[in-house]
Order: sequence, then structure tokens, then C-alpha cells
Amino acid sequence: MRQIDLKEYQQSGPHTLSPTEFDDLLGETKLRLSITPAAGGSSEYYMRPGSTVGAVEIGGLSILIRPKIGIPKLLSLACYAIGKVVLRDEDFTFRREDELPDVLALALASHARRAFSRGLLHGYRTEEEALHTVRGRIRFDEQIRRRFDAPLPVEVRYDEFTDDILANRLVKAAVYRLGGMRLRSPTARRGLGRVAGMLESVSLVPFPPSNVPEVAFDRLNEHYQDVVALSRLVLRHGAFEAGRGEVRASGFLMDMNFVFQEFVMVALREALRVSERVFLEREIPSLDEEGKVRLRPDLTWWRGENCVFVGDAKYKNLTDGSVPVADLCQMLAYVTALDLPGGMLIYAQGEAEPVVHEIRHAGKRLEIVALDLSGTLEDILARVGWLAEKVKARRDEALRLRQAA
Repeated sequence: MRQIDLKEYQQSGPHTLSPTEFDDLLGETKLRLSITPAAGGSSEYYMRPGSTVGAVEIGGLSILIRPKIGIPKLLSLACYAIGKVVLRDEDFTFRREDELPDVLALALASHARRAFSRGLLHGYRTEEEALHTVRGRIRFDEQIRRRFDAPLPVEVRYDEFTDDILANRLVKAAVYRLGGMRLRSPTARRGLGRVAGMLESVSLVPFPPSNVPEVAFDRLNEHYQDVVALSRLVLRHGAFEAGRGEVRASGFLMDMNFVFQEFVMVALREALRVSERVFLEREIPSLDEEGKVRLRPDLTWWRGENCVFVGDAKYKNLTDGSVPVADLCQMLAYVTALDLPGGMLIYAQGEAEPVVHEIRHAGKRLEIVALDLSGTLEDILARVGWLAEKVKARRDEALRLRQAA
């Protein structure tokens, strides 16, 4: 299998592609790959990834797309967004040439061994069965409906103390999802194998990416937080298989737009000390009177039925540092529909310069801010605290104007 190494938002050197390989890559929409022919009409092409990073195998090609912020930073941001778990760079032991799935497999195996060092977590799971002996409570309604006047078997409900619980099922599903990929690190493959052996008695449950359940943590299971966050990351963010006729693609891909947006949302919510019921992504009143122009900003802060702040988190590659007019128009639509004095666009540092745009004839202020993603996760969260102060200032301004009206 031929390997092609790429980097997020950077154009590669020319790569030779057969007509079939060219069609396969263009047809895989999850890659968001731009392919342009090299000069001279040869079979060489330049490739430029978008915001999708990771690794994918399609046909006879293995495509690796590295994130520009680095793999440990990417996984740290994603895990914090999923479960407010603080992972550090030292939690990831890997070689520079390792791919994202390998690094994730190494981290998952390491954190699983750490979590399982006390033994597998057990808990009570409610079971409903038909037995020839009474256990737990008799389900009289089901007994009458299914058995009518037969005394046996008895429909019962009871609580089973078992290791076959949600937390362990999530870890096992993630281990098998990663184990089904072509991992290049022998250490990663062996680590996943050992974890799978420890979870032999746990059910293998398929969790679709759109429905990966959360685990409630307390002092009894808090040592599972890191491994559950990594497992949910694997299951949510793109271990996938796709097919088009005889051509199949498999891999692990993450959309940096989604990761950045989710991280900003969760980190701001924590810094502001508000719940997800009042600070969330939510549809707002339509822009037009007829209700046909629907709007859904990334960030909204609500006080009762009134929105007091609106913003968008943007992870884009801006070549000249200037904000696209389309982004400004989108934010102007939000603040107009909500009748707010202004809104905020949050970009990753290096993509846009901080600036405030006063919109003519509208009396609206659009603020552009940049979140620096360099340094440790603690450094980034400290900068989010500074950003939260700006958000509160915009909230306070909106409240003052409404009280004065």
C-alpha cells in the first residue's frame, strides 16, 4: 500500500496518481481534499487538505493528514470538549512518524491499563428475563400478557452486579474500532490486544457516532474519566468505513472545525460557570418575518427567553488574516435577528487579527477575537478565561440597552 503524507491546509508536492486513484480520492467526500494537476499534463497532482485530519485507506492508497497544532494538542482539546478531561502532552508516548490512529491507540491502551489497575469497574445493571425460579421482582403485567395462566417460567426483573456496564462497553467498542484499522505501530496493536483480553466478558456494542452515550462520574468511578473520554472520542469522531461499489475506504478522520467549535463552547461554559441549558448552540428567531431564513449560531447565552450574547467559533485557514465578508454578514444576520448591539467571531490564533467592525447604518458592532492554541492545555484554558471576560462584557452591554429601552 502506497503512503501519501499531507498536512492540514498545506499544498503537497506532486504525487503520481492513476486515473482510478484520482477518482477514488475525489469521491471520498470525508477527506475534503483539493486535487489539482501539475503542469505538463502528466499523471502528477498537487493535493491540499482542508480542515479534516487523520488517516484513511482507500483502494491502494494510505493517506495521512497531520494537524498543524500537533496530535497531542488535538487530542487534548477534543477530550476536554467531550468530558472536560485534562490530558497533558506526557500522556501521549509516540514516535514522530506515528499517525493519529496509532497515537490514539497508544493513549487508549495506556489509560485503560491505568484505569483497570484496580480491577474492572463493576456496577448494577437491570435485567429482565423469564426464569424457572423467582429472582428480584415478578413482572406481573408481562406474566399475564405472555404466560396467561402458566406458572412457569416467571417474568422477573432484577439487578445484576457485573462488569458488563456502559463504561467498559465504551472502552471495548473503541478498542475494537481502532483494532480494525491498519495500525503501523506494533506497540499499539499489542496494547489494544491486552486491553481487549481484559474486557473479554464485556459485551461488544456498536455505538453509532451520532449516539455515543455519556457516563456519569462520581468518586467511585472517577479513575475511568480519561479512558472513557478517549473511547468516546474514537467512537464519535470518525473511525469509519465507507464504500462505493468495489472501492472501500476506512480510517479515522477528525474535522478541526467541529473540534475547535466544541472546545470553545465547553471551555467558555466552564469559565463563565453556566450550564449547558443557558449557554449552547441553538436556533434563534428567523431573520425574516415569514420565518423562512433559519439561523443557528455556534454560541448563544440565554436569560430566560432572551438571548444576551451570540457568537461563532471559526477554525479556518485565512491566507491574509482578513475575515471573510461571508462570516461578517452571517454574524450581522444573527445580531439583527436577536436585536443585540453586537456579536463575536472567535478564530484560532494566526488566522485572523483582533478587530472591531462598526457596521454603517446598522448601529451594530462585530468583534473579531483570536484564541491562541499554543502552549499547554492549561495555558489555553487561561486564555479562554480572558475570552470569557469579553463575552460577559458583551452580555452586560446587551442587558443595559434592554433595560434602558
